[in-house]
Amino acid sequence: MAKEDDRRLAEASGLETDRVLLGRTSTAERVAAILRDRIAEGYFPPGTRLSEESIGGALGVSRNTLREAFRLLTHERLLVHELNRGVFVRVVTVEDLLDIYRVRALVECAAVRGLGEPPFRLEAVESALAAGEQAARDQAWQDLSTANIRFHQALVALAESPRTDELMRGVLAELRLVFHAMDDPRRFHEPYLARNRQILAALRAGDVTHAERLLATYLEDSRQQLSQAYSQRVSEA
Repeated sequence: MAKEDDRRLAEASGLETDRVLLGRTSTAERVAAILRDRIAEGYFPPGTRLSEESIGGALGVSRNTLREAFRLLTHERLLVHELNRGVFVRVVTVEDLLDIYRVRALVECAAVRGLGEPPFRLEAVESALAAGEQAARDQAWQDLSTANIRFHQALVALAESPRTDELMRGVLAELRLVFHAMDDPRRFHEPYLARNRQILAALRAGDVTHAERLLATYLEDSRQQLSQAYSQRVSEA
């Protein structure tokens, strides 16, 4: 029964369709990227046990390759290995959440502050905002969550630093573990859509100082709201 449940979970997560992305040059890094995306998208919620057999079969990779991918994601704090039990999607602590926001404030605000002279290449930021607005109209709150994450990834990408982009992918994927554990995603995402518009408007106007100030306030308000709700959720669990 457990193996059947594992197989169904692998199928529901869409891993078999990702198999074509690996091609002949299957690597642990590519497998890790696929699993990172699936975790961020909520296919593997916090606390989920990841079956080597089912996931390896769905992706068509060896057990050694999969274990190396698990090791990479454990290093990124997305997975945790429990002795004699297996590998699980990590359950984030309240302390982790506060640290995530410390990193976000440092990196995101610095990325905006360090922009050169306008105009800026805002296509990805605009696209993420448009996706969020459409998701809100459709009342697709998980899609709105994804669009909001992409908005902030696009802000950081303005710095044109591959290393910073990589850092933020991991940080924001870890943050998604918190969102997946919360009820009523609309409450945590819809109010911030208008604030994304304000940040984008400031960047379009070339006012980096105002954009950074809006972003810093946004992150602090988000931290307070989410940490309070998550603390309550953890205490009730």
